[in-house]
Amino acid sequence: MTLWIILGIIAVVIIWAVSAYNGLVKLKNWVSEAAAQIDVQLGRRNDLIPNLVETVKGYAKHEQETLSQVIAMRNQLTNMGSNASVQEKMDVSNQLSGTLKTIFALSESYPDLKANTNFIKLQEELTNTENKIAYSRQLYNSSVAQYNIKIQMIPNNIIANFGGFTKEQMLEIPTEAREVPKVQF
Repeated sequence: MTLWIILGIIAVVIIWAVSAYNGLVKLKNWVSEAAAQIDVQLGRRNDLIPNLVETVKGYAKHEQETLSQVIAMRNQLTNMGSNASVQEKMDVSNQLSGTLKTIFALSESYPDLKANTNFIKLQEELTNTENKIAYSRQLYNSSVAQYNIKIQMIPNNIIANFGGFTKEQMLEIPTEAREVPKVQF
């Protein structure tokens, strides 16, 4: 009788350990999938940028410095490779987003550019892509939070330590985005 109780307890512990380990693996994969979704959206934006630059070039010939910055940042982001962390990619992406805003502001100075259907379409596509990037960042941080909570909670932390699961870093917004905008009338 005692042997059956001991075997039952051991079976319950083994089933719990396997279940906890599999749960951690699932959450870790969700974090990886969320990071991959960010890469997909960054790639989509990187594909749209050359078309935008070519459209703007014809109208704003003396704005070459801005266009060169966009291309340089796009190339830097494209060449980062898989060794770069998600946060490093986001830092370059944030810089690129700021420079893209400058290009969109150029359309105010060039009425013909503002009316160009290619420019309008590209601007809408990039705006949609920026929104998808923001959503992907939120999904990534949510996945990281769920994963980090799970590996820190008792008794899952025992399995996490045994299985080599380590805490993931959340994406942070740039310092300038935290500043309160000044509104003047």
